[in-house]
Amino acid sequence: MSTETPERTEADRPAPARPGWRPAALFGIAMVAVLVIAVLAGSLVGSTSTPSEDSVDVGFAQDMSVHHRQAVEMAAWERDNTRDPALKQLAYDIESTQNQQIGRMQGWLGLWEMPALPTGTYMTWMADDPSMSGHSGMDMSGGVDRMPGMATSDDLRRLRTTTGPAMDVVFLQLMLRHHEGGVSMLTYGRDHAETSEVRNLAGQMLVSQTAETDLMKSLLTQRGGQPLPL
Repeated sequence: MSTETPERTEADRPAPARPGWRPAALFGIAMVAVLVIAVLAGSLVGSTSTPSEDSVDVGFAQDMSVHHRQAVEMAAWERDNTRDPALKQLAYDIESTQNQQIGRMQGWLGLWEMPALPTGTYMTWMADDPSMSGHSGMDMSGGVDRMPGMATSDDLRRLRTTTGPAMDVVFLQLMLRHHEGGVSMLTYGRDHAETSEVRNLAGQMLVSQTAETDLMKSLLTQRGGQPLPL
């Protein structure tokens, strides 16, 4: 039996190391990335103040979360039950947009360590504006038990028990009134909130909901319906 070691062919020899980043270089890049992230995080934390419990920012986020949740509830019902493609798309857009906005507002409240929902009456954060009583017809000194545009239990029951094109009309009437009822809160939040995040979101909501309001008026007219009084 032969004990000679077979000669290694070219294919048997280990391939030469490929040029690449050395561990030291990779470590350096990682450290730079960590420092950049730390600087950015520090600047964000340092530039963001925490609003007080009775601030416009906290009140807006709490009340608008409640207002939005009812819109999401009505939109989800319409989306699942209408046979009108235009209404199905509108309902989907409202549901997805306002769900995302609720998430942002609830996220802020969590960071600020504030309750997720109001604990008393609504809209007390607007009481310092002397023009609100005359503008909205409400005395804002003690807040309100129901925000403008909110559907009642009977309204929601009517939406669920109506079918076909008549349901689409009821949805448009309720959602149109709901959007119009939120205008005063959106305008006040845009103009009076302390943080730029809340001011910007309120302004974006106002723009998008104004466009949806115009669309719903057109769709309601096409279907022979009339807007409900606010």
